[in-house]
Amino acid sequence: MEKVQLGNSDLQITPITFGAWAIGGWMWGGNDDNDAVAALHACLDEGITTIDTAPVYGQGHSEELIAKALKGERHHVEILTKFGLRWDTTEGEFFFESTGQGGQPIKVHKFAGYESVIKECEDSLRRLGTDYIDLLQIHWHDSTTPIEETMRALEMLIQQGKIRAAGVCNYTAEWIEEAEKTLSLASNQVPYSMLLRQIEEDVVPYVQEHGNGILAYSPLQRGVLTGKITDGYHFEEGDHRKGNKFFTQPNLGRINAFLQDIKPIADEHDCTLAQLVIRWTLEQPGITAALVGARNAEQVRANAKAALVSLSAEEVVRINDRLADLELD
Repeated sequence: MEKVQLGNSDLQITPITFGAWAIGGWMWGGNDDNDAVAALHACLDEGITTIDTAPVYGQGHSEELIAKALKGERHHVEILTKFGLRWDTTEGEFFFESTGQGGQPIKVHKFAGYESVIKECEDSLRRLGTDYIDLLQIHWHDSTTPIEETMRALEMLIQQGKIRAAGVCNYTAEWIEEAEKTLSLASNQVPYSMLLRQIEEDVVPYVQEHGNGILAYSPLQRGVLTGKITDGYHFEEGDHRKGNKFFTQPNLGRINAFLQDIKPIADEHDCTLAQLVIRWTLEQPGITAALVGARNAEQVRANAKAALVSLSAEEVVRINDRLADLELD
């Protein structure tokens, strides 16, 4: 798979990037470690060399699985991880309460103080079994810590050679501008899909002007845009999607009707709806890569085929016209 440059950095990443939240098991109804390792091996087989994870994904489990699966392949992959969501401290800004990987209740805090950033980086290096991280990103904005303080910590980690580049996640254009008074950012990782396009209003214009990359996560809107989630779909215990507005009626029915409207385009390209949606995402202005999760090797292989789909400008317009008619509650 041909790589693309991530913003103004010297990082080259694959436009289809493996999102490793689901393999951590947390909030996805559990996972199978063997399937997860097989999925990561399939990434390399399919030319997907960029892996995005975070400490909070299974409270370290996702990072540990990546270390296990990619042992001996470190210099062939780009590892993207995060910091700033702590389940082991009460410092910072309370975010939410959930059930941890082991079934115990946990309270997650947004915290990105200087020393905390350094600690989290060291912990991730250990779990990942590596001496450097390609891209380290703040997971969510921490309102209790000045942005400048967080960026100084990232600047120090770059100087020490522990990270190659720094990025942010879920940042507004205003926060990016503030952060770049201290440090040049490679990218902003944000939710973006056919159903969630708010970043087009401010984030996309900003990064296009300033040269940052955009890593679009949940391009399949956590699976609902695959067309496989129908009324009565069974969600495993602990699956965070149950009750989400996109997975309940009447929205679910309207989304599936829209997918059937664009299915002829997928059929013309001999691809699945999911592959068509991923390709559409990559065609949108400002988008550098699409982060797509997978639980097993079969799903990885299917996602990778989206790179082979070639949409014409007219087909993108046809899809956008149908999207404009989609009304959700």
